[in-house]
Amino acid sequence: MHDTVLRAGTILDGTGAPRFTGDIAIDDGVLTAVGGKAGPARREIDADGLLVTPGWVDVHTHYDGQATWDPELASSSWNGSTTILFGNCGVGFAPVRPHHRDALIDLMEGVEDIPGIALAEGLAWDWESFPEYLDALERRDRTIDVAAQMPHHALRVYVMGERAIRHEPAHADDIREMARLTGEAIRAGAFGFTTSRTDSHKTTSGRFVPGRYSETEELFGIGRELGQLGAGVFGLISDFEDEDREFEWMTRLGRETGRPIWFLLTDRAQDPQRWRRLLAGAEKARAAGAPVTAQVAGRPVGLILGLASSLSPFSIRAGYKELESLPFAQKLARLRDPEVRRAILAEQVSETLLSVLPPLTQAIATRWDRMYFLGDPPDYEPTPDMSVAAVAEREGRTPAEVAYDYLVGGDGQRLFLFPVTNYVTGDLEPVREMITDPSTVLGLSDGGAHCGLICDATVPSFMLSYWGRDRTRGDRLPLEWLVMKQTAETADFFGLADRGRLQPGKKADLNLIDFEQLLPRSPEIVNDLPAGGKRLIQKVDGYEAIMVSGQTIYERGVATGARPGRLVRAGAAGG
Repeated sequence: MHDTVLRAGTILDGTGAPRFTGDIAIDDGVLTAVGGKAGPARREIDADGLLVTPGWVDVHTHYDGQATWDPELASSSWNGSTTILFGNCGVGFAPVRPHHRDALIDLMEGVEDIPGIALAEGLAWDWESFPEYLDALERRDRTIDVAAQMPHHALRVYVMGERAIRHEPAHADDIREMARLTGEAIRAGAFGFTTSRTDSHKTTSGRFVPGRYSETEELFGIGRELGQLGAGVFGLISDFEDEDREFEWMTRLGRETGRPIWFLLTDRAQDPQRWRRLLAGAEKARAAGAPVTAQVAGRPVGLILGLASSLSPFSIRAGYKELESLPFAQKLARLRDPEVRRAILAEQVSETLLSVLPPLTQAIATRWDRMYFLGDPPDYEPTPDMSVAAVAEREGRTPAEVAYDYLVGGDGQRLFLFPVTNYVTGDLEPVREMITDPSTVLGLSDGGAHCGLICDATVPSFMLSYWGRDRTRGDRLPLEWLVMKQTAETADFFGLADRGRLQPGKKADLNLIDFEQLLPRSPEIVNDLPAGGKRLIQKVDGYEAIMVSGQTIYERGVATGARPGRLVRAGAAGG
């Protein structure tokens, strides 16, 4: 008598093998039979006509703070992610000394757009060291499994104090201590170490992150610790100002330590061929014996612009800014006033003001040809004729008029998509090439981050619904491959050997999907973070059930109240 049997599902087992139909048996949270006809069970689930997949293993999230107070971790949990990994981009909340807590909150808010007021209210700080942080995570009940990495910026501040914040070079003793603490974290269960070397990562005051200018000697000192332990993955984000130099040290580090190295890869409008050069660099490093991999996103990374999100196309206009602090209903009513509309649209965005704004803010205020109606369901590969500029030209109005009237219409929750990366060519062909390249791994859902501007936790669902079913502007991709890409492949890369495949002996994390109904919905703003903090969420249709360790956590999008999730420690997961 099995605990649970799923009957007659269409099984995509995560290995990339052709789908097949059969039963799946679960006992004590573990898969005991996959395929064929299973015996009787205390609970039987009719999976006929449904896809049955492993739960998604999402390796790039930022729930470092939220995981300490929120048991649900939506939107990721709604979208079938049953294991999530945070501590990415070098930011996190451990190790930390009490007098640097505010600095780490400021760092996370600046880099990942997580409201500082919510973090200040929500974080219990019942830890100082990284092992104590893992213990704190382990004490909390949750729906899905979580795992963590050692963040470089927090580590550097812990060891070097204000010298790290001032970007001073690390002394030999500093490097030895950072390496020691990283080894301590890996032995306690961290899955790796991450850092960032990019000008786009700054604190709320505009300062670069503490590790921005770290010398390669510092990174080698920490990386060698991973090599000596034979455990942990080394991750980084870099601007690649000197591409040859970056790949030279990554190749040396990978060959010397034998540990996997990943770097984040997206395209850039100002350098359309950059992503191809960086892919070639990864392939060259791999040919030289270094395990270097590019982590890529499955769709455009785009800002969500609206009246309730953190930015709108009118955010730099004085008349609009005067209304931003009003309660939403009052703000919407004022914006619908014809006199207010006329005044805001009459404002000219001065060249002087634009010249001192960041390039992205300038673009949001002026590049109507890169701003698209998002809709519900959202379209992440919009055609040029769907831009605000194109609609304005057809209607004989100004783009500002079109955008304004659209945003204040309906219930005021309408949104625009402003792709920042992965949409240089106006389609997803570069993304398809990146995700199908053998030197890449799928990531960058950024679940839990960019709360008021980006909402990409639905990427795992999008991978199937769009790439496997809905795409019309280019090649689709096989479902079996799409499942493997975000289950076995991501699990294997980080050493989560007990999950990611539907095989006897593996952990019973599963998604039951009505494939024809699978569809991410439009993002929406809620104020459910501590202290009323704002965030974007995104629901999804089509998940008949999501299971973690054999327990159903959602049925048709409704939470069951089950809390089988746990902290996963490296090594304990079979890695």
